[in-house]
Amino acid sequence: MMNFHILTLFPEMVLQGLNTSIIGRAVDKGYISIEAVNIRDYTLDKHGKVDDYTYGGGAGMLMQAQPVYDACMAVQDRIMAGNGASKARVIYVTPQGKTFHQELAQELAREEELIFLCGHYEGIDERVLEEVVTDEISIGDYVLTGGELPAMVMIDAIARLVPGVLHNTDSAVTESFYDGLLEYPQYSRPEIWHDKRVPPVLLCGDHAKVDAWRLEQSVLRTKERRPDLYEAYMDRMSRETCRGRK
Repeated sequence: MMNFHILTLFPEMVLQGLNTSIIGRAVDKGYISIEAVNIRDYTLDKHGKVDDYTYGGGAGMLMQAQPVYDACMAVQDRIMAGNGASKARVIYVTPQGKTFHQELAQELAREEELIFLCGHYEGIDERVLEEVVTDEISIGDYVLTGGELPAMVMIDAIARLVPGVLHNTDSAVTESFYDGLLEYPQYSRPEIWHDKRVPPVLLCGDHAKVDAWRLEQSVLRTKERRPDLYEAYMDRMSRETCRGRK
């Protein structure tokens, strides 16, 4: 079982978004668990305040170190009490982090516990980030109002790689980015729709021919839409060919 812990000011937002569809069913079946921890519950301020002005001036408010630290340590203490030793990785969701990708999703899916820290306003006091964060990760070069949506994106991508979450175990290994290529086009019934036919090779019943066609289509689609991925794929194929000749 994999356990996700989300430190946030808006627990309802992440729970409503994640407890549905495939991820929600995986929670119900016990393959994963999702906990939303309200950072505001850990502030020492009698008014429930978790933010303040930034030193040096500037627009906006900054989340303070104390409530974030105490919330994170409370979760880490529970995790260590459960496993007897190790702390969980803490992922701070920030546009300043390294970009999230499928290989990183696969790496994180091997963890048993993950903590996601969601910032708001102008971010979080740097001192607490230095204390608790192990990974800073971005989902792209743009800025959102908070870390909840990026955390949900990453959790969705990671959770579907956990054994049992997807009904079809082949699904996760035939999708875009798994082998460095975009996924091939797919078709369903009817065989003809708007005068467009399903490619005949998919109806032939020869699995080897189908697999070859799908690979060809993946390569062509990647070359057209993501030349950066295509170039990396061709370099890898060239290296493997050279190794095979030795």
